[in-house]
This record gives sequence, C-alpha cells and structure tokens, in this order.
Amino acid sequence: MRTRTLISALTILLLLLAGLAVAQDNTKVKIKKVAAPQTSPTSGHDMYMSYCASCHGTDAKGNGPAAPALKTAPTDLTTLSRNNKGSFPSDHVATVLAKGSVAAHGSAEMPIWGPVFRSINPGHETEVQLRIANLDRYLESLQLK
Repeated sequence: MRTRTLISALTILLLLLAGLAVAQDNTKVKIKKVAAPQTSPTSGHDMYMSYCASCHGTDAKGNGPAAPALKTAPTDLTTLSRNNKGSFPSDHVATVLAKGSVAAHGSAEMPIWGPVFRSINPGHETEVQLRIANLDRYLESLQLK
C-alpha cells in the first residue's frame, strides 16, 4: 500500500513538474501516455488520484497539471450535480467512464476507462464494474453543496 501511495505521489509530482514546464513554455506540449498503474478497485479516491487528477486536478476542478496541454479544458467534476438540476448524474458518469464521452458532454481526449480497467486485470469484468462504481461514488462525494 505504501508503495502504491509513493508511486501515486511521484506520478503527481512528475505531472506537476510537467504543468510547470507548460506554464513556463507556451509551445506545443504533448502528454506522455503510459500504462495505467494498478490501484485498489475498492478505493475511488486512490483511483481518482492515479487516473484523473493529472487532468482534473486533485480538487477535481479541472486544473490538473496536464490540463494546459489539452485542446479542451477538463470538466470541473465538482459541479456535475449543480449542472444536472441538483442531482448527481450517476448513470451518465458511469457511462462516460465505461464507454467514453459524447462530444457535447466532454472532450474525446479523455481516456475511455472501461478498456483501461479491463487491461489492468483481463477477464475480470466484475472488477471493472467495481472500479467504475467506486469511482462514480467518489465523484459524487466531491459535489459542491
């Protein structure tokens, strides 16, 4: 567990440094794509920090260190309920995580996490669904009141 936390912290540090480089240099920046790290499927927080925070930020407001390199700004994930008449759009969030986004609802630059989660532990669809459900619940817990 400590190793995963250390790896996540180092990943975030590297992404922050990349973000600083972007702030210093307005030239075209590329985001290096790497394999998704293994995290616990039971921890929405750990998955968010490992898979989402680089673009959406540790506070989920869309200000992660990789955000400046994207064509479309990442969504402020803390306002999903407010933008949905006060109700968290759980089904929509789960669908976006599993299958990707519709152009009108976000950028196609966001990874489609369903296949990524399947690659972490091939043949374990139950684990993929657990990951999506726990990440969905974690995002619901971040909603502004």
